[in-house]
Amino acid sequence: MHMKENFTPESTADGSFTFFSQEFGELFHSHYGARQESFLKFSLPTQLTFAANKSKLRLLDVCYGLGYNTAAALQTIWEVNPKCHVEVIGLELNAAVPQAAIAHHLYDNWGYEYTQILAQLACEHQVVQDCLTANLLVGDARSTIQLVNKSGFKADAIFLDPFSPPQCPQLWTVEFIQQLSLCLDLNGLLATYSCAAAVRTALEAGGLQIGSTPPVGRRTPGTVAAHIRGGGDGERGGEGEGIQQFPFSESYELSQAEKEHLLTRAAIPYRDPQLNDSADVILRRRQQEQQVSSLEPTSHWRKRWLSKSL
Repeated sequence: MHMKENFTPESTADGSFTFFSQEFGELFHSHYGARQESFLKFSLPTQLTFAANKSKLRLLDVCYGLGYNTAAALQTIWEVNPKCHVEVIGLELNAAVPQAAIAHHLYDNWGYEYTQILAQLACEHQVVQDCLTANLLVGDARSTIQLVNKSGFKADAIFLDPFSPPQCPQLWTVEFIQQLSLCLDLNGLLATYSCAAAVRTALEAGGLQIGSTPPVGRRTPGTVAAHIRGGGDGERGGEGEGIQQFPFSESYELSQAEKEHLLTRAAIPYRDPQLNDSADVILRRRQQEQQVSSLEPTSHWRKRWLSKSL
């Protein structure tokens, strides 16, 4: 099991706080702004304001953590439609993380009105109210996602927010993302902060089409993904229906450099055939695959694009 951690709040540039994970050697959020990141990296790319026209919305929050992404989502949805019934499933390895966020009063400086909901979810792992059904499933997300799929849950929005692929490869594999794809509604959107080529090819291997979201607090963009659809006939469709097959706005299209990145060795995805390998095994498997690959070395791609940008 994971080590016993001591969670100490660390401030970020927008005045909100995050924690440092000793287990993964990383902060839960960027220094740029934990609160801002939740809105700009997750709620915005998954177009949650479309809840304005929906009576019900389903959300899957992978790596619930401090609860910020769910918090931002609830705020975004209920601001445009206070009557929308939201069904949330959060997947979290370590129940101590959301409990510590509540214990340290990290929502106080948000001016956040739903803290009571998050406190109950952190402590009791379940909330049932008029406009909300929320469940926090504690354990290895590779197991809990299979339970979610068996239940027939189809998410309008999926937030994929694990620690980075080198630190937590088990939640970025082709097989895990395939499970997420199965649980994404046909008109649903998945958002993640990562633009790693290995993550993007895994999303594509899961039958999803990908777009690039604007950078937030770092130089690199995030990624949004959706099922490949014909003719923009989804509920979120709008302008140019019947013409545009791209499920997100054109501003999310990948640049030429990003497209070419997906043709390099960096794009060889992480694999975990039985969804139970250790991080070391998954990392080693990918390294071995890269060593024998005939794809372009990533250093060549980097040099080529660096010279174009000078």
